[in-house]
Amino acid sequence: MIKKIVGFTSLGCMGCFGVLGLFVGLLLLALLIIKLVWAWTVPDLFPGAVEQGLIAESLTWWTAFKLAILVALLGSLAGIRRSS
Repeated sequence: MIKKIVGFTSLGCMGCFGVLGLFVGLLLLALLIIKLVWAWTVPDLFPGAVEQGLIAESLTWWTAFKLAILVALLGSLAGIRRSS
């Protein structure tokens, strides 16, 4: 029954905790990278837009967290598909 629903019976050697660990690890890594890279590159690439207030000079931790969730979800899905 489960095989019909999800297409496979198990996640292989990763298991559910492996997928959760992969998600959390990617989330934390993406959170830091997004926050640092945004503050480092955006003001240099778009100085006029930053001065006019069209683009934020730096991201809040909450905004970086939301973007990191998106990156972690996409990375976890790619990891699951690669292992199966």
